[in-house]
Amino acid sequence: MLLALGHAAHADMTVSQSNDATAALGVNLVALFGQEKDAIGAVDAGHFTEIVAPPVETRSSKGAAAMTFDAAWVQAIPDAKPSAQLDCLARAIYFEARGEPIKGQAAVAEVVLNRVDSPQFPKTVCSVVNQSGAGGCQFSFTCDGYSDAIADKSAWFVAKKIAAVYMEGAPRGLTKGATYFHTTGARTGWSGRFDLTARIGQHLFYRQPIVTAMN
Repeated sequence: MLLALGHAAHADMTVSQSNDATAALGVNLVALFGQEKDAIGAVDAGHFTEIVAPPVETRSSKGAAAMTFDAAWVQAIPDAKPSAQLDCLARAIYFEARGEPIKGQAAVAEVVLNRVDSPQFPKTVCSVVNQSGAGGCQFSFTCDGYSDAIADKSAWFVAKKIAAVYMEGAPRGLTKGATYFHTTGARTGWSGRFDLTARIGQHLFYRQPIVTAMN
């Protein structure tokens, strides 16, 4: 890179046609080092520092190191452009987990998006959230008969922020691939068939067992 700064001098250098490769190499190295010295000397101190300094590591708003799951983290999440998919994810967080700590709300967001990525579930957030079948709903708030009006504005603010950062691709490391959850007080007929991956707040998270050739 530094040699490129001396391209004018380098352009004047000729390649030796001598059959003595060692001699030619010695001459060329002397000339080359001289050009490098001249090029470095011509660079001001500030520019030289920029050239030799290692690159500064930067992190996007969705970087794992920034995910502290506290109030400051929520406040720092940029507002997202409104969309139907974002709204569906925020509603799932709000209605399923607004009484949970921030990490518990984020875990619900992970489950929704893990389902989107799974071939066993619909391929959009809204389709996952509103999925029904077998006489019930996957997310109870969508068919429990209660109003879906947003009454708690501060909880809705948190839900939208969490939805925004996960829709932007934030790492999903809380639930280890979970696609199911229920409250700790619930008794289910299905949870025993799945692998428990996490307990966060008042929710237990599960994924389908990993099947290998040895199973």
